[in-house]
Amino acid sequence: MNLLRILLVISVFQLQGQNTIDPNYFSNPLEIPMILSGSFGELRNNHFHSGLDIKTQQRSGVPIYAPADGYVSRIKVGHYGYGKALYIKHPNGYSTVYAHLQKFEANIQDYVKQNQYKKERYEIELFPKQSLLLVKKGDLIAYTGNSGSSGGPHLHYEIRDSYSRPMNPMLFGLEIPDTKAPSVTSVFAYPVGDDATVNQSREPVKLRLIKQKDGTYKTEKISAFGKIGFGIAATDQQNGAYNKNGVYRINTSYNGKPKIDIAFEKFSFDETRYLNRYIDYTYFKDHKIKIQKLFRQTNNPLSIIQQEDDNGFVNIADGFSSNYTIDIKDYQENLTQITIPVIGKRDSLVVKEQAPKDLQYIPSATSSSIQRGIFTVTFPKNALYQGSYLDIKTSADTLHLHTDNIPVHKNISISMDISNYNTVDKNKLYIARQAYKNTYYYTTTRRENNILTANTRILGSYSLAMDTIAPTIKAFNFTDGKWISNNKTLQLKIEDTHSGISSYRATLNGTFILMEYNYKKDVLTYDFNDNMVTDTQNNLRLIVTDNVGNSTTFEAIFFRKKL
Repeated sequence: MNLLRILLVISVFQLQGQNTIDPNYFSNPLEIPMILSGSFGELRNNHFHSGLDIKTQQRSGVPIYAPADGYVSRIKVGHYGYGKALYIKHPNGYSTVYAHLQKFEANIQDYVKQNQYKKERYEIELFPKQSLLLVKKGDLIAYTGNSGSSGGPHLHYEIRDSYSRPMNPMLFGLEIPDTKAPSVTSVFAYPVGDDATVNQSREPVKLRLIKQKDGTYKTEKISAFGKIGFGIAATDQQNGAYNKNGVYRINTSYNGKPKIDIAFEKFSFDETRYLNRYIDYTYFKDHKIKIQKLFRQTNNPLSIIQQEDDNGFVNIADGFSSNYTIDIKDYQENLTQITIPVIGKRDSLVVKEQAPKDLQYIPSATSSSIQRGIFTVTFPKNALYQGSYLDIKTSADTLHLHTDNIPVHKNISISMDISNYNTVDKNKLYIARQAYKNTYYYTTTRRENNILTANTRILGSYSLAMDTIAPTIKAFNFTDGKWISNNKTLQLKIEDTHSGISSYRATLNGTFILMEYNYKKDVLTYDFNDNMVTDTQNNLRLIVTDNVGNSTTFEAIFFRKKL
């Protein structure tokens, strides 16, 4: 590429970096039918989905093409999360993101591998110069895959504005066939005010849905009084897809007056964890169903709430009849409507709530520190969305920090005194979170003298654990001392059943080689196309280390024809 073209491209970026939405600007990144396994804004664990998950016919290796002119601005390769990810900056001010890739286009792949070998590590993040990796609309840029924390082959595709805020790609003209109206599975009413009730209850009430002949829904009549909110569980299904995705828009009204407008069009990564404030977290943990609360509580700054009246709440007076209406839409404007008939009735059965016994009150507006036995738990300000009573107690070397039915927004610090352990054991100790069926998960733990500390955003039980067993390494597709000239790869299986794999390093004849770690299959893979084999006899050495420092060294010899 000559200097004049490079200068021209740079000037175009400087002049056109505007955030206007042109539905004809981006083309489809794939040349296969567009069917989604995940929609924008879909409710995931601890976050809103920041893009579209596009199905790739249950296979990896589908070519991805640049949807517009631009340049590769960022490349990230990791074991987890997005796996292999590519970021392209476009002259209109937007960026597109492609995640869970199998591999990059050849020139990009070479650039990445050169840097991986230079830094001698697989996980890497690169920010190429603007003029280095230019792309034109329609250029091949990568291939779809299943890398990182992906549950199956697909393309995770994002469009971000100039502030790196994810936007709904459907706004840019990406068309997904959809003639089906959203489906609703649950509707709830929430008494919120001090004297509020629904059907003589101070607790959330699930309402019975009754489908009408015209396809709309009504619920049973409810009697209510005071400040009330409502919530729904709803999904959408596109044509040609068996899976169910998130909805696009929810509007509510009370006796014809708009109350709240929620639209999944744009959000920032800084606010995405507030999903746990948006949903009924307790109900989700008990029933595995995400109820979207159609009202804004304190400590909920979500920008997906575009308009609201009285934060979406309704105030129901005694003796008045009214109707609350919920409209649920997908991007193609298919509509599901729910009407909730309400009879205002003040209930005299309400008893003031009393502070639970033997529970510790944790405020939200201020930080606090609680000590139980050898444990100290520190809650920073706004760690919880609202002040809550928690059951905090200890038994031996285990901390019971309530149960995971209250959402935590900021990291809680758990510290543990290990003075009573000998010096050798101290180096192998860590804090583990207890999950279901007595399984334990390593929590990143740091040690300072006799204090172990771990940070977490999950309530539950945490125990002191010890790992004295080193990882295991086994040859996967070769045998020590054998010829493997026909092999395209060199694979080894690595496992650690306690604290987990922390790092690995492989050399061939004393020189670093790049190995890709598939944690889902516990397999390390070296690609012989890297051309690091220079001798007929090759000495492989691999060192694998777990999270507390136990390490295993594997050595083998193999023979291979020189290229």
